[in-house]
Amino acid sequence: MGGRMSPVDALAGAFSWLTVVPIPLRNNTFDRRFGGASIAAVPVVGLALGALVAVVAWALSLTDLPTTLIGILLVVVLGVGTRGMHLDGLADTADGLGCYGPPDRVGEVMRSGSAGPFGVATIAAVMIVDTAGFAALTGDSRWPAIAAAVFVGRVAVVIACRRSLPPAHSTGFGALVAGTQRASIVVWSVLAIVAMVFAGGWQSLSPNGFDVGSALRAAITAVIVLGFAWLFTRHCARRMGGINGDVLGAVIELSTAIALVGLLI
Repeated sequence: MGGRMSPVDALAGAFSWLTVVPIPLRNNTFDRRFGGASIAAVPVVGLALGALVAVVAWALSLTDLPTTLIGILLVVVLGVGTRGMHLDGLADTADGLGCYGPPDRVGEVMRSGSAGPFGVATIAAVMIVDTAGFAALTGDSRWPAIAAAVFVGRVAVVIACRRSLPPAHSTGFGALVAGTQRASIVVWSVLAIVAMVFAGGWQSLSPNGFDVGSALRAAITAVIVLGFAWLFTRHCARRMGGINGDVLGAVIELSTAIALVGLLI
């Protein structure tokens, strides 16, 4: 397995895989050690994407654009920034879970290359929820909450790649990253809860701007999101015989949407 993976290489791998940023990779050995280190760095990508979306939301709020349109534009920014990969994975996963049959049949449906009715409906539902969620948070000037929702969605990837879930296939992205995470799950889960507490409780820059009740609800939301990621990926692994790249995209999109809803309750 070799020595310890450089954090720089791990971050480069995470940004290269999960964003549109053309980062050159110094490491030419794409093995499970590299895959595991890159997955452990995925929440950092979530922080960067969350900060980007929050800044764009703040900038657009200075215009006369309606918040609904701002919400749509933020979904577009996030989709372009990730090359639409997660939405594609969401559609494929929804179609696979929506069919009947053994893991081989589920995999065949997911690899068909076209989005079926379950996939189209799921993408539409998630994008509507994201649009409404980003719009509402923008209207309330809750920039940390926007960033936190995107960040927590990426923490779900670390949970999806926990040791107890095998890859669905012996080749492909899933084989590179599935079953590689252990201690990172605890670290990032704790940080996700802390981030949600801050994002939920922070209401303004004034000394009295922290709302304890909202912070508590945000903490509960974080636990729900992390629990959902755990149960959803376990269900996917059972239906598909393991974890693949599409499932990672699906859990990112669904977890982000749940986080947005929870932060508005």
